[in-house]
Amino acid sequence: MGCWRVPSMVLAFLLLLRPLPSAACPAACRCSSGEVDCSQHALSEVPRSLSTNTSTLWLGYNFITMLGPRSFPLLPGLLLLSLPHNRLELIHSQALVGLGALQELDLSHNYLTVLTPEAFLPLTSLAMLNLGSNRLGELEPGVLRALPQLQALLLQDNPWVCSCSILPLWRWLSHNREKVQEKNLLLCGVPAQLNNYPIMAFGNESFGQCQETSLSAQHYIIFLTVGPFSFMASIFFCILMGSITVVYHNLRREPHFWRRSRICRGC
Repeated sequence: MGCWRVPSMVLAFLLLLRPLPSAACPAACRCSSGEVDCSQHALSEVPRSLSTNTSTLWLGYNFITMLGPRSFPLLPGLLLLSLPHNRLELIHSQALVGLGALQELDLSHNYLTVLTPEAFLPLTSLAMLNLGSNRLGELEPGVLRALPQLQALLLQDNPWVCSCSILPLWRWLSHNREKVQEKNLLLCGVPAQLNNYPIMAFGNESFGQCQETSLSAQHYIIFLTVGPFSFMASIFFCILMGSITVVYHNLRREPHFWRRSRICRGC
């Protein structure tokens, strides 16, 4: 019996040394050492069964039209996310939650027209963002301010609307020229007379007729407080002045009335 006990202990020890099985790879993907390649598989959404140790995720050349709330499982180690050549039109404000370690994001060759700052708030480590070849007419500066570690930005091949609304983006580009790759390829799409005109060729004088119209929340509170008060004060003032005028005219008439009364009595 003692002879069988030793091999059994050795077998149990070997089983403990055996590596745990890795998470299953999504059926439409190829997985290897933290890299998951799901390109060119006609996917309409992000696969859910992704391993938490995924560091690189390729999703290009699919049919993904939107990234809804929490489109990705928790991927704390994801460093690169590639989504080019899809049909992306919308990125929900909660779509990228759980991707805090992400450093590179490729959203090029899609149908994006609007981006909100909230969508990029989770990406505090993002260093490279590719938004080239989309349908962006303008880009809210808050989107870029939400990316404190951004070092490289691609924006070429978008139909930029070169009106006063482009001023905030032009200012950001002017102060961050070193971060904008191929900045000479940022061309106006609208209006027609500025078609293919380089955005970086504008100067301060180009925006001379543009006025800042944005108001802070404090300004709105002041307007909402002072406005009704001023309205009521003006009504009260008008009533007061009207009453004073009526009393004044009545006082002027009163001596004439008493004179007529005395004359009539004398008759």
